[in-house]
Amino acid sequence: MAHAAQVQRMSRLMVKTLRDDPADAETASHKLLVRAGYVRRTSAGIWTWLPLGKKVLENVSRIVREEMDAIGGQEVLLPALLPKEPYQTSGRWEEYGDLLFRLQDRKGADYLLGPTHEEIFTLTVKDQCTSYKDLPVILYQIQTKYRDEARPRSGVLRGREFQMKDSYSFDTTDEGLEQSYAQHRAAYQKIFERLGLDYRIVSAVSGAMGGSASEEFLAPAAAGEDTFVDCPSCDYAANTEAVTVKVAPVDGAAHGPVEELDTPDTPTIESLAEFLGVPAAATLKNLLVKVDGEIVAVGVPGNREVDLGKLGEHLAPAVVELVTAEDFTDRPDLVRGYVGPQGLAGKAFRYLADPRVAPGTAWVTGANKDGKHARNVVAGRDFEVDEYLDVVVVEPGDPCPKCGTGLKIDRAIEIGHIFQLGRKYADAFELDVLGQNGKPARVTMGSYGIGVSRAVAALAEQTHDEKGLCWPREVAPADVHVVAAGKAKQTELALEVGEQLGAAGLRVLVDDRAGVSPGVKFTDAELLGVPVIVVAGRRAAEGVVEVKDRRTGEREELTVEEAVARLGA
Repeated sequence: MAHAAQVQRMSRLMVKTLRDDPADAETASHKLLVRAGYVRRTSAGIWTWLPLGKKVLENVSRIVREEMDAIGGQEVLLPALLPKEPYQTSGRWEEYGDLLFRLQDRKGADYLLGPTHEEIFTLTVKDQCTSYKDLPVILYQIQTKYRDEARPRSGVLRGREFQMKDSYSFDTTDEGLEQSYAQHRAAYQKIFERLGLDYRIVSAVSGAMGGSASEEFLAPAAAGEDTFVDCPSCDYAANTEAVTVKVAPVDGAAHGPVEELDTPDTPTIESLAEFLGVPAAATLKNLLVKVDGEIVAVGVPGNREVDLGKLGEHLAPAVVELVTAEDFTDRPDLVRGYVGPQGLAGKAFRYLADPRVAPGTAWVTGANKDGKHARNVVAGRDFEVDEYLDVVVVEPGDPCPKCGTGLKIDRAIEIGHIFQLGRKYADAFELDVLGQNGKPARVTMGSYGIGVSRAVAALAEQTHDEKGLCWPREVAPADVHVVAAGKAKQTELALEVGEQLGAAGLRVLVDDRAGVSPGVKFTDAELLGVPVIVVAGRRAAEGVVEVKDRRTGEREELTVEEAVARLGA
């Protein structure tokens, strides 16, 4: 679908560019979107989209709509102000915690501002679809979402109010869900390719969304808050929270009996390793946490750290907290700094462990006595692991789960996420249709999100250069930026060129501002980032203009007729 042709004169456009970066801006997208007059901060995490920014936002939305419509998606618009009850039914009224914007009406009834809409879409389909003949169906919306981020930052990358496309598939069979998931996956690839984003598809965890299969679409960028691993030898890629580890079986028969050691003043892994002259990797770190108030131990090799985010995802919706000094006061059987799993795992606490703490592996660990540790403590012989979880912080060089090559770690911006939700919400709301056999059939769902406003920031991060923004044509606020270098003849030619380009079907921005120096106009043209810049300058009297590619910097002098023919082709 082509853009509507339009000629916009900057003398009539509400745009105010800035020479300096905002004082609170850290990321390139934050600096440039503000400096170029695309957005302005209204409050912490809340942004106003100004005319040029709104054009880019709408172009992203248009591409998303076109590809969603192409797979049979039907657009709806659900309310942002939502009643509490559906979210209580799903459990997310509590699970979302402080992230949820909550409010009451004048009668004291509880409401929330929607962070995501699984519950309401489920109820909508329950109301509208009663037979297997009504399915499958894909519904989507592009709408404002709300999350009460504790530290909104990076401009529109991490706001408290943001634009998002969320879609939901409804099928009667697991095979149907897999097909809907595959359709969305392919549609997302087309969307991000059309947007001009460099992206990776990585394995992910579902978190509070629930469900089984889950993949993220990540845009590599230094400003990204997500980290992901990439294998240089095979196609494996995953969010660091979803990385798994494979450990070869270990024969523990060769290890001697447990030996208690005097290790005074060694409550940390570092002090213990130095005292005994052993590598930290030979020690077993036992991190104590509270899971919904119950003390749980997490065992990992001493040279690794527990990824609390990973742990929280594995144990969701339970609340995970670190233990405090007060917790030890209430548990004299737990000796701070000297806790070991032997004799306590499965009794004094539930014991979780990283797969590296495999059956047969031997460790130096706490002896559950002040100032003492134990050697030759063997997993499976001296203690049992209640559950193995991949919970260590991933490090560069960790082996690829598929081929064993050392992994690379990069930063990225999450721009999309797709889930096979299964029947979590259908079960919660008893979403059934009449099946082919005349009996009720429970519906299965998929959930698929794209951060529309975040995609704008991701594009700015990936495509900018030292001079400013540099938009791909599909999302740019205009196709051509015509600059009048200053004199009356040049302004007249610039407006004429603009009208001819508009007539050729192009969206045109003409800088016809009076009293603005050519240097400022040229700087603004670079900053605004329209793909092609046409300058009516020193050869305007001859009907010759300079055509410049914003990204490559290549320049060429053409007659007006040649320029219109070239750019309008």
